[in-house]
Amino acid sequence: MNVSERLRYARERAGLKGPQVREMTGIGPSSLSEFEKGRRQPSLAQLQKLASAYRRSLSFFLEEGSIPQEQVLWREKPEREAADLEAHFLRLCEQYHNLEVWTGEELPVCLPQTSGRAERYGYSDAEALAKRVRDALELGDRPGLALLPVLEEVCGVKIFHLDFEPTGTAASVKSETFGAGVLLNAGNVRWRRNFDLAHELFHLLTWDIFREPVANGATSLCATGEEERLAQCFAVNVLMPSDAVRAALNRKVKDGRLPLEGLFDVARQFDVSVEALLWHMHNLHMLSDDADATKALIERAKSLSPMFEERRHTPPEKLPERYKSLAIKALRHGAMSVGRFAEYLDISRKKAMTYVRQEAAEDEEIPLTSA
Repeated sequence: MNVSERLRYARERAGLKGPQVREMTGIGPSSLSEFEKGRRQPSLAQLQKLASAYRRSLSFFLEEGSIPQEQVLWREKPEREAADLEAHFLRLCEQYHNLEVWTGEELPVCLPQTSGRAERYGYSDAEALAKRVRDALELGDRPGLALLPVLEEVCGVKIFHLDFEPTGTAASVKSETFGAGVLLNAGNVRWRRNFDLAHELFHLLTWDIFREPVANGATSLCATGEEERLAQCFAVNVLMPSDAVRAALNRKVKDGRLPLEGLFDVARQFDVSVEALLWHMHNLHMLSDDADATKALIERAKSLSPMFEERRHTPPEKLPERYKSLAIKALRHGAMSVGRFAEYLDISRKKAMTYVRQEAAEDEEIPLTSA
């Protein structure tokens, strides 16, 4: 087993130096160096401490074979604590995968296939891909209302929300072990998170088009400006199907003009920002071709939003519903201990015990008719 290589990889991936590891685990730099060079094996207790510090499962260090690739792609990499944030994100994805394995409910990533060459990939390709995704995933005319649950419950994408800066960034990851994951900013409003999710979906779909595999281990990287613009084009067209947007806006038109309150109503229907809707209208030639005029209209709409918009911003749950459901199932079936259950759900052991007391009988079932 390549424990030494995995220890070094995990420490570097978490952005930690020897003195920091000593402060967190009590293991000195000299011992750590011997562990990473394979001159001495850590005890199980030491390995557990290191796993906790590196935000890794114990099994990660005991697995055989090459270290899995875990490329994290950022829109804009956070300036502070990026390594720790990535480690946290990867740990959550790994835990999600473990829960799937322990409950026998692994959900392979199932997303539409796409191909092409980066240097030839254009906006028409992004628009066509958006339509194909809407059709394949059966997102309907209001995709923003269904995108997250479909990606998580049907397509096997692991989606988490954490607080980090800057708020205007998000990340995606592809791994040989756990598949695909997306990290969204919990501080953003839901309609902004919808856009970010669609944006990151483009990166997952076109992953093999725009980047080369990284040999032996993980890196974090940022998309190019052109790739980001293509992702934005894709997100707009996923969330706001042109025909559906035109129809919704036309229903609000009175005497050839669109009341401002109608604009806010349509933005709410599609669960997007008024700014995103106005830019989409601009690109659909429903507004003046003057970009400065559209910008001025956006600023005016933003200033009046308290009068026309009343959308509740509910902070998202840190852990996905399916993740929590799998954890409860794993606990009930004896696939994980109460202590690990508490760790995975980030709750106290006392609260974890309430799930044990409330568990249903193993043979509890619901009878169905023959119809």
